[in-house]
Amino acid sequence: MQFYSLVLILREAHSVLVNKPGTLIRMGVLALLWGSSFLWIKIALTGLSPIQITLTRTALGALVLVALVYGSKQRLPRDRASWLHLGFAALFGSAVPFALFALGETTVDSGVAGVLNATTPLFALGIGLVLGTERQRNPARFAGLALGFAGVLVIFAPWQKAGLASWGALACLAAAASYAVSYAYVGHKVSGRGLTPMQISSSQLVAAAGMTALVVPVAGLQPVHLSWQPLVAVAILGVFGTGVAFVLNYRVIEDEGATNATMVGYLLPVVSVLLGALFLGEALNVRVVLGMVVVLVGVALTRKQPATAIAPVPDEPAELARTTVATLK
Repeated sequence: MQFYSLVLILREAHSVLVNKPGTLIRMGVLALLWGSSFLWIKIALTGLSPIQITLTRTALGALVLVALVYGSKQRLPRDRASWLHLGFAALFGSAVPFALFALGETTVDSGVAGVLNATTPLFALGIGLVLGTERQRNPARFAGLALGFAGVLVIFAPWQKAGLASWGALACLAAAASYAVSYAYVGHKVSGRGLTPMQISSSQLVAAAGMTALVVPVAGLQPVHLSWQPLVAVAILGVFGTGVAFVLNYRVIEDEGATNATMVGYLLPVVSVLLGALFLGEALNVRVVLGMVVVLVGVALTRKQPATAIAPVPDEPAELARTTVATLK
């Protein structure tokens, strides 16, 4: 039973590989866009502050998604209640984690940040257990939760002088937890309001950009060191890593269902570690790689067990919205 989730994931991946190569390509591009976000953040930090990066990222991502919303003859919500809920989701799903990851990468490698980002499902399960919203409480999921956080401990290695137990690593871990808070909130307060995933995510980024702009006078007025590298990096991060990536994610969910689309999440830390090593010269630390594997196995075990041998494909709008927004990174 404890290995059932892993077997199911491998079976889903094989099915996509054999039957839908177009979907596989989109999933690969999506993993590259999201996994490279940590690389672009690291480069952007050479000329911009964490708050400046967060503002530019959310603003550019919002421009892309708002254009797509109105281009598809939709519109942003107009009622105050929806914006209040979307504002809360934006705070914990975009503004806070984007800023925390940028802040964290001032002291930790981009690859480590990408690995710590993969702990979001662990925090989501923990929050669900505390709130009583998780009904499947089987030994496999508890084992996965414990194993996942054991992997985090391996990465931090507080028992070693060369460990990564720094405030930057803790900031990245807090960012992952923030995503989980937003996921839980969207699932209970936002996804049932009749809004499409694109409306929710574009509104969330608009709200996040507004919130971040309010913080700039307090924490975002550091001198800007203008050069082409950080400017190109933050532009790619906003337009492609935040805006275009959402469109691809939406397409993958439409093609494969929300459950199968989550396979992309298992590729993100691998991509971030490899890109950091190839382009930034970050060391391929054996302990970090081992911790990453342990975390991903733990995350796989925490996946909900289907009632039958065939994984259900959630095709309801609410489930689509929850999964789409939860993976907007």
